[in-house]
Amino acid sequence: MALSLPTSTKSKRALVSKKRALFDAAFSLSSTGKARTIVEYQTGDVIFAQGDACDRVFYLQSGSVKLSVVSKAGREAVVAILDAGDFFGEGCLAGQPLRMGNATAVSPSQVLQVAKPRMVRLLHGERAFADRFITHMLARNIRIEEDLIDQLFNSSEKRLARTLLLLARYGKSDQSTRTIPRLSQETLAEMVGTTRSRVNFFMKKFQRLGFIDYRDGLKVNSSLLTVVLHD
Repeated sequence: MALSLPTSTKSKRALVSKKRALFDAAFSLSSTGKARTIVEYQTGDVIFAQGDACDRVFYLQSGSVKLSVVSKAGREAVVAILDAGDFFGEGCLAGQPLRMGNATAVSPSQVLQVAKPRMVRLLHGERAFADRFITHMLARNIRIEEDLIDQLFNSSEKRLARTLLLLARYGKSDQSTRTIPRLSQETLAEMVGTTRSRVNFFMKKFQRLGFIDYRDGLKVNSSLLTVVLHD
């Protein structure tokens, strides 16, 4: 588990950097003219489905998006919950012909869609943008490695705590408490790799200990980190 523990100053700098990166990326992409489209999705809308043609890259301007994969037996596994500033669907840049999973809006979302040819030209022609995109991809790879380690070595309680902290973007803002997108316990169970009943048990425990709060949406307190760090 590799959740960073920034100081207040570092946290402020990270937040400013995040906002600047969001603005810069949005500006670069929004200048692509007819090669880009901005689409608004409501909660539950499918952005793309498993098996669809893989011909464009997506940039989440606002809202939240769930990435998932469905097995032949119909079992769904949630791969990630994305927030504003995240790219997704970039498999087309590596020659992926069809979508390997689903992308679904978890909350009202605004998504910028950029055709593959235009995205390739942006990456080749705008060095600063290409550097940010590479940083995004490296960060995603690191996250995947951490998720794998989490699944192999940590209990379901620790995995749930880590998932909630990541959804709350722990360490990326000065707030000690942050409201996360509305997710069902079934979805959390799919993300953690456990049963809904276990998630329900631990969520009640976290609420009793003051780590989470259900008033005005699900709020996650940074004190939940103690569960992750406890041996």
